[in-house]
Amino acid sequence: MPKHYFITGATGFVGGHIAEACVGRGFGVCTIARSGSDTSLLEKLGATIHRGDLGDAALVQRALDGVNVVVHCAAKVGDWGPVEEYRAVNVDALRGILEACKGRTLDRFVQMSSLGVYAARHHHGTDESEPLPAQHMDGYTQTKVEAERLALEYLRRDGVPVVVLRPGFAYGPRDRTVMNRLIGLLRARQVRYLGNGEAAMNTIYVDNLVDAVFLAVQKPQAVGQIFNLTDGEHVSKRRFIEAIADGMGIEKPTGSVPLWLARILAWAMERRARRQGAKEAPRLTQARIKFLGLNLDFSIEKAKRELGYQPRFSFDEGMSQTMAWQRQMA
Repeated sequence: MPKHYFITGATGFVGGHIAEACVGRGFGVCTIARSGSDTSLLEKLGATIHRGDLGDAALVQRALDGVNVVVHCAAKVGDWGPVEEYRAVNVDALRGILEACKGRTLDRFVQMSSLGVYAARHHHGTDESEPLPAQHMDGYTQTKVEAERLALEYLRRDGVPVVVLRPGFAYGPRDRTVMNRLIGLLRARQVRYLGNGEAAMNTIYVDNLVDAVFLAVQKPQAVGQIFNLTDGEHVSKRRFIEAIADGMGIEKPTGSVPLWLARILAWAMERRARRQGAKEAPRLTQARIKFLGLNLDFSIEKAKRELGYQPRFSFDEGMSQTMAWQRQMA
């Protein structure tokens, strides 16, 4: 097993958990963090922190010295804004890191992608053989597809030992973005189900995702492969939302909007927002319909078969830990 990891996005939710798990296993960790980033956890872990930007080629070269494994988690996320802004982070910065990896002896380059790369439609057991659309609905998903293709190109052309992981919606302690936003909307009684609320989510507890990362590093057959990752159980939108409401002692939402109507409203809201040059996304977007309205059931059989991936934590166990942390922070 490799002994020194370079983790991008280590000041973020998923990257921070991977860094913590690495240190717990006795591995060295280094990262690049922008000025002003909260590095308190990484400092506590004893990680090596290079101050600067991932776009600094010389800094990336220095950070990679002595590294066996790269786990690339850094990304610009969201469902609004010019695709060029997403591409600068999600594709161009990745290209710089891959260039710096050429000629180095690496055991693995783990490219953290997303189940969002699949088409915005209902999914029922979709696996990795599904072709990806050439054009996506927003800058994030569009550039995550481009990033996957770029990483695999460096495998084919330059021998960088890339493996692509496609996790679903990651949740767990220390998520200060999506979960906080959902809790705020629930408290404001602004959450409505799109459809009957029984469509599947694509959840993955962060510790299950961390386990998958180590499996992708350990298994030689993972190189060049793409793996879907979830908790491996059916979690409906209603079950997901109600688990948050119950965990925080908030009234459960009861209202719903037909999916067909939500699509029309999202189209109108997005059109108006773009016409006005809005910097923030409207209340309803096609990406949010995908998250809260579409059936997002993806097969993880390949990860089970080829990586030996078996989710250690059920959704109920993971959500219990998540809500305990949220209550502590409230």
